[in-house]
Amino acid sequence: YLEIYNERVQDLLKKRPPCSEGGGLKVREHPTDGPYVENLSKHVVQSQSNMESLITLGNASRTIASTGMNDFSSRSHTIFTIMFTQGLFDGELPHERRSKIHLVDLAGNERADSTHTTGTRLKEGANINKSLVTLGSVISALGKGSLTNKLSLAGAC
Repeated sequence: YLEIYNERVQDLLKKRPPCSEGGGLKVREHPTDGPYVENLSKHVVQSQSNMESLITLGNASRTIASTGMNDFSSRSHTIFTIMFTQGLFDGELPHERRSKIHLVDLAGNERADSTHTTGTRLKEGANINKSLVTLGSVISALGKGSLTNKLSLAGAC
């Protein structure tokens, strides 16, 4: 369970110093598995209630603050990743199926006038907005690529 706050990645399920101004965790890319966060904790769960307990624990560590519009405004984006592993046998050979789901909670966009923010809260809001614009650009680019692929496939018939 990770948090992206002021352009830093933090593990919400590890104890951290009260004022961790350090660099945070590093995002890396594996050649076959894709992007991952180095040193992000992993927890084995056996039930939905185990998973809910981890989410509750992580939410308690999430960065929040009071603004002019909300007493408990989330100041960060979070990603809770669930990896499912199923073991099975194909004949006498063991096989494994894996699935990964990312639950994403984005901080809302910030309007400085409406929230009456200044100083640190204003900087946080600017970072939130910048990351939401970047995410929008990524989604738009992915959508355009998808549309292009569909059009070129349709034209091939």
